[in-house]
Amino acid sequence: MVDITAGDGTARCHLDIGPQHSNRHGGLHGGIISCMLDNAMGFAASLTGEAAGETRFMTISMTTQYLAPARPGRVTAKGEISGGGRSLVFAEGVVTDQNGTVVATSTGVYKRVKP
Repeated sequence: MVDITAGDGTARCHLDIGPQHSNRHGGLHGGIISCMLDNAMGFAASLTGEAAGETRFMTISMTTQYLAPARPGRVTAKGEISGGGRSLVFAEGVVTDQNGTVVATSTGVYKRVKP
């Protein structure tokens, strides 16, 4: 579930890490981190169209930097818009663990999809 209720144009999603989310090194799998970032940034993009976040966008490109392992506990991905125009928006995302350690960062480009 993605939380867009902060009212500040950001979107957040949370995950309580369990053994089913681990890679072979015992940390949170990078694919899950990437998915969380894409969700958070994509939902932040959708807020540029309307407050309910129902404007549709698709991911054009995304780059992720993995900075630290995420161990069992809760992680949060936060996405926000850094620029753009009418059809393309640029987003930034960050994943932090429950201690505030930055696990990963990301940038993405999202395109508005016509209804």
